[in-house]
Amino acid sequence: MNDIYDLVVIGAGSAGLTAAGGPAMLGLKVALIEEGPMGGDCLNTGCVPSKALISAAGRAHEANRGLRLGITPGKAEIDWIGVRDHIRHAIATIAPVDSQERFESLGVEVIRDRGILVDDRTVQVGGRQLKAKRIVIATGSRPRKPDIPGLDDVDYLTNETIFDIDELPRHLAIMGGGPIGMEMAQSFRRLGAQVTVIEQMRPFPRDDADAAALVMAALEREGVVIRPRTEVTAVACEGDDIVLTLSGGETIKASHLLVSIGRVPNTEGIGLEAAGVKVGRDGIIVDARRRTTNKRIYAIGDCREGPRFTHSSGYDGSIVVANIALGLPSKADFKALPWVTYSDPELAHIGLTEAAAREKFGDKVTSTRENFSHNDRAIAEGESEGFLKIVRVGSKVVGATVVGRHAGDLLLPWAQMIVGKATLFSLSGLIVAYPNRSDISKAVAFKAFEPRIFGKWAKRWARFLAGLRR
Repeated sequence: MNDIYDLVVIGAGSAGLTAAGGPAMLGLKVALIEEGPMGGDCLNTGCVPSKALISAAGRAHEANRGLRLGITPGKAEIDWIGVRDHIRHAIATIAPVDSQERFESLGVEVIRDRGILVDDRTVQVGGRQLKAKRIVIATGSRPRKPDIPGLDDVDYLTNETIFDIDELPRHLAIMGGGPIGMEMAQSFRRLGAQVTVIEQMRPFPRDDADAAALVMAALEREGVVIRPRTEVTAVACEGDDIVLTLSGGETIKASHLLVSIGRVPNTEGIGLEAAGVKVGRDGIIVDARRRTTNKRIYAIGDCREGPRFTHSSGYDGSIVVANIALGLPSKADFKALPWVTYSDPELAHIGLTEAAAREKFGDKVTSTRENFSHNDRAIAEGESEGFLKIVRVGSKVVGATVVGRHAGDLLLPWAQMIVGKATLFSLSGLIVAYPNRSDISKAVAFKAFEPRIFGKWAKRWARFLAGLRR
């Protein structure tokens, strides 16, 4: 049985949901294929559960801080099962937004099975072959597994499994000092676990060094042990413990091990070769319009080369909507890309860091820094640690770093500054770090333009373009 669609999307994470929903709302015939949970990594094992955990850990920390601002709190009693239930409740509450039922209500045919490319126009799913004028690959990524002797012999954790453990770790060892590793380190320490982080380079290797140092100092004050420029050379079981051998011969015993050393794109076993789609060193090769080496097929989100964030995946999806449904040659522009580590203090960036700017522009770069210790609101709240730094080339702002309480919420005006626009329309199209309070600004801007974007003339134009394609 052959079914002909205007668009077939493989993968129902942040990228795929955006790519499928918009064209369906514009009247195109769309199929969305997903063999796993709707919502992908962000909803089920990424942004949502991690931020729920961070919130619970933050409450415990506030209770345990002692006399502060004239208030004497009581010692927090940690109920890990209760914390886990809170995480699951957060996922369940948000899940309807990404659900099969919602997307079917938008006009998307949702197929819960594995999709495999047969050629550049055909996707095999179950016993069906779906013919498509355009295909979007949005298969996401998975945790990277290091090649370390003995690792396969222990029950190590990743971001896909850590939120479902049955007990609070006694001692959590974390391989990887990136955003996920450091967020989990602080959270589990605040909940009462002993925590050791092992990182081959310096923690937060992509971030501004001064800002990263401030966050690391905060974590160390709370009792997180950080071992920078150290490698794990072997892993073994010893009774109920996991034993990590470090470079230099030292060993660490832990009750749990979290491996958080990056992501690997999911590109295997989906028929890319049959469709003429090439894969590079770090994912499917795409151009600025997110087209693969086969121009009928797009790749978006974590499976393609480029940044891997929920907000960049959603941005990719919107580019596909513009290209496929409206015929607009929209291109990805990451010069105002934000990223945030939700530690306490938060570590937030947009555009180029100072080091990256100096590498690119040399002596043309200047930076200006303002400390929160000079900010009246920060002083009044007793949370004045941190700073805002802007990076310029001449008079043009090319990047900003914020470290401090709610730092991620302060990126939006710098996005506008870097892009060089400040209209409602431009605001609605910016990449906003997820999840942040500032996302409401983008949401209201998009809402103002939604009747025009999905109005009758846009629908007629989308159908006209669809009719031209063979």
